[in-house]
Amino acid sequence: MKVDEIRALKSEDLVRQLESAHQELFDLRFRLATKQLVNHRQIRAVKKNIARMKTVMRERELGQR
Repeated sequence: MKVDEIRALKSEDLVRQLESAHQELFDLRFRLATKQLVNHRQIRAVKKNIARMKTVMRERELGQR
């Protein structure tokens, strides 16, 4: 997801997306540990998406004050 797409989401949708990204990261790490993961770059991409989502959430939190 790009930052513009994340910013377009409502807060509730953003929280759901963040939870699903954390679940995806867990699954990827599990597949890596069992040597079933083919593309290791997926882990990095998911981590970056999580960071983007958390950044947007923090921006909204600071903007509301």
